[in-house]
Amino acid sequence: MRKGYEQVDHLLLITVFALLVVGIIMITSIGVPKSIQLSAPDVLYPNCSDSAVDCYLVLKKHLIRVAIGVIAFLAALKINYRFWDKVATAIFLGSIGLLIAVFIFGSANNTIAQSWINVGIPFLNSIQPSEVAKFGLVVYLAVWITRRMEKRDGLDDWKQGFFSFAIISGLILLPVMAQPDLGSSLVLATIAGGMYFVGGAPIKQILAGIGIAAFFSLIAMISVDYINERFMGFIAPGDHCEESYCWQAEQSRIAIGSGGLWGKGLTQGIQKSYWLPQASDDFIFAASAEELGFFRIIFVLIGYAIIGYRGFQISAHAPTKFASLLAAGMTIWITAQAFLNIMVNTSLFPITGITLPFISYGGSSMLTSMLAIGVLLNISKYTTNHAYTTNGRRHSGAHHPQYRRFGRA
Repeated sequence: MRKGYEQVDHLLLITVFALLVVGIIMITSIGVPKSIQLSAPDVLYPNCSDSAVDCYLVLKKHLIRVAIGVIAFLAALKINYRFWDKVATAIFLGSIGLLIAVFIFGSANNTIAQSWINVGIPFLNSIQPSEVAKFGLVVYLAVWITRRMEKRDGLDDWKQGFFSFAIISGLILLPVMAQPDLGSSLVLATIAGGMYFVGGAPIKQILAGIGIAAFFSLIAMISVDYINERFMGFIAPGDHCEESYCWQAEQSRIAIGSGGLWGKGLTQGIQKSYWLPQASDDFIFAASAEELGFFRIIFVLIGYAIIGYRGFQISAHAPTKFASLLAAGMTIWITAQAFLNIMVNTSLFPITGITLPFISYGGSSMLTSMLAIGVLLNISKYTTNHAYTTNGRRHSGAHHPQYRRFGRA
């Protein structure tokens, strides 16, 4: 291997760990109310000086989860990306098994979705199979699309291409939708559709997929009560919504608006304490915006934009078709979930209930997101044109013409 390889994308690495630091800081500032609730739910007037109250319980758990995530990241960074080709089927089938197990052993954990399997491990009380399924879907689709591209008809054949793809995606999507987990379903659908598009699927198949997805989404909006309530609460919040969904969206807007340009300062936010539900989890962006303000929280958006840009650069210069699709899938997953969460927090999309990667309080999300970044950075070590460098003259190597982003052969 020529000199210059084995160097990871430093900008991507720094960006991810900067977001981890932001998450730790904001969990420290925002997590006290949730810590009191978890550590002393029966204490009438809890106070941090009370021995029964642990005001930093959430922070302690979050630090443990970050440490576990970093271990997973380092392992994935060390493992050659070709390993995931060999174990993709096992991971995919294991993901389906976990999703089925949710309906037998799962718990709702005070939500409307039966999405968790409680394991009782200190600082990691439960696992969320839908997070594992995102990783499983990416690695398996990367293998499957690569195999299809090696055949004469590629993805052009409707039976071997589109319908097989729909079955593979449905095996993961349908159990998640049945939990019901709207947020993870949207992310999984985006991962599947994005990878199929990047793999070079014909436009007519892409349009057919969009049409089918739109049709079933409309049916779900009409017939499934909780989805109907969320979308109607988004479209007409004053007239058609459950109080809880309207309340979350409204309090999120108040938190962001009250933060202004410079924010109220760390620990000074009000919404996290009394009004904004899940301030450490699904709505951490809004709670953070209240304390940091527009000019600081904007760097979080820039961070995810950098992840998207560098991830697709790695994909575009990956050494093999499989590596390129794997990198694209990991990038689509992280960026789609991040910007979906931000859109929900800013009332640009209905309430879905999904975490903000690297920042939110959530063990399964932290573990799998860090694993995904480890895989992505491992691929960056083998990019054929040094995608990690800012020197444009070093980006002029041969590309894979089979991929849509390079122009179809």
